[in-house]
Amino acid sequence: MAKADIRLNTIGEVKEFNHIAEEIPGDVDLHSGRYCVDAKSIMGIFSLNLGCVLTVESPSLSQEELNKKFSPFLI
Repeated sequence: MAKADIRLNTIGEVKEFNHIAEEIPGDVDLHSGRYCVDAKSIMGIFSLNLGCVLTVESPSLSQEELNKKFSPFLI
């Protein structure tokens, strides 16, 4: 399972992140504290506190693939 800490600062970044997540086969989860949402759901993403560091997690990607796909958002 691959995971990485990210930050989404603008609505445009949220849309871009969501578009990338939708193209990944399998699950992609986004965590903020104790809350976890499907990263393929833009409404789910907007329900999180975007002022905090988020953690993206995917069991179907290697760590290298996850870092490559989400590189613009990595902290």
